[in-house]
Amino acid sequence: MRWKCTVAYDGTQFEGWQSQPGGNTIQDFIEARLAVMFERRVVIHGSGRTDSGVHAREQVFHFDADWSHGPDKLIRALRTGYPDSIQVYKAEEVDEDFHARFSVVKKRYTYQFFEGFADPFETRYFWSTGNRRMDVERMNTAGKLLSGKNDFSAFTANPGEERDDDPVKDLSLLRAERIGPRVILAAEADGFLYRMVRSLAGCLFDVGIGKLEPEDVLRIRDSRERKNLVLTAPAEGLFLDRVWY
Repeated sequence: MRWKCTVAYDGTQFEGWQSQPGGNTIQDFIEARLAVMFERRVVIHGSGRTDSGVHAREQVFHFDADWSHGPDKLIRALRTGYPDSIQVYKAEEVDEDFHARFSVVKKRYTYQFFEGFADPFETRYFWSTGNRRMDVERMNTAGKLLSGKNDFSAFTANPGEERDDDPVKDLSLLRAERIGPRVILAAEADGFLYRMVRSLAGCLFDVGIGKLEPEDVLRIRDSRERKNLVLTAPAEGLFLDRVWY
């Protein structure tokens, strides 16, 4: 039996999604719980990897195991034995050809900025930008220029160690919205390169504060080379928001 599950997590205290030798990752905690439930090792496959400090409202994973007690009891069983900052909230049996990563057709990430200095209860979920105010209209002009099917090699942090061999992605949405002192940047695409969203967020931030012109993003994109012009925004503001299949 193949099970598709959806999990939300606060990534602040974890070393990302993917299993690491230290064991302090989302995958490690979920697999440890599954090992107790099924009395054997059960490997999970996620829709993608989130880095240390990155959060998720909707991360999807699948695993193969026989479970005859229905999805509701599976969810309850999966909510036991690890921190409250990890919450599995959906489970369903799926066909054997479903794959949490390779069946994805689109993902949405959001990046959260806070103009000024966020209070201690928000700093773990926003990039506090201090006294630098962003021009959302300029950011959205740049976002429209970057949208479409293009080579985004210039917006990956480690092009020599890329996790995805194809740098061409169809970026269908890159738009910022102001909500009081908060600026929320949404990015939707058929896939993302390593740290691509954080690089886009950093680039649009520089456009928003006037360090770059909106048209500069085309020159950066078309160079297909990672340069110092592209800032990688901090991890704490990034959320994996939705996954489509």
